[in-house]
Amino acid sequence: MSAVRPGHLRVENDRDGRWTEGLHGVRTAIIHDVKTRLLSAETPGAVEEAAAALARGELVAFPTDTVYGLSAGQEHVRKLYGAKDRPKEKRIPVLLSDASNLEASAIVTPAARALAHRFWPGPLTIVLVAPRRGTLAFRVPDHPLARRLIAASGGGLPVTSANRSGERDARTAEEVMAQLDGRIALVLDGGTTPGGVASTIVDCTTDQVKILREGAISEAEIDELLASVA
Repeated sequence: MSAVRPGHLRVENDRDGRWTEGLHGVRTAIIHDVKTRLLSAETPGAVEEAAAALARGELVAFPTDTVYGLSAGQEHVRKLYGAKDRPKEKRIPVLLSDASNLEASAIVTPAARALAHRFWPGPLTIVLVAPRRGTLAFRVPDHPLARRLIAASGGGLPVTSANRSGERDARTAEEVMAQLDGRIALVLDGGTTPGGVASTIVDCTTDQVKILREGAISEAEIDELLASVA
């Protein structure tokens, strides 16, 4: 590979696309223009079509119980960072179709199991240790369309908000298109999402449960449940 000269960028190939590497070795994805399709969730076979797109490694946006989310298949998570201009150090949470899928995804503590049973589907994010992947955040969204798509994709998907990093969250398919048109393959239009208060994030990686962010579920509700587990 040729050296980088001052004022030039080096381009190298990557299986998920092309990347540029600058003078300081910072690698940034080059986003290829793609034709972004808007697909109504009421169209027969829409969920299956979206799942097939994910299986092909394409990026798909869809509604959740808060805002529109953006997902890629498990082997194509890197594409999410490029499409959103998301900092590489920020991990991507995993949305599950059902609480029963948690056991196959992470090391589940008794406290995490009790919290999932009580608050899922809903606005509670649980951080756990996932074998070979480190710590990951998991949630089951309270949105039937999102859960159908996740179930059709194997029961779990890496999902982040469907917006450019640092920009406003998208609550409609049109708002997703305004920010990500040409960067993702498909927007599954399921109408306007509720928005509202963010999820509460709880660290259950050890026996000492920690609330990392208090959101829609209060600390008092968490403490009350955990008192019954101890």
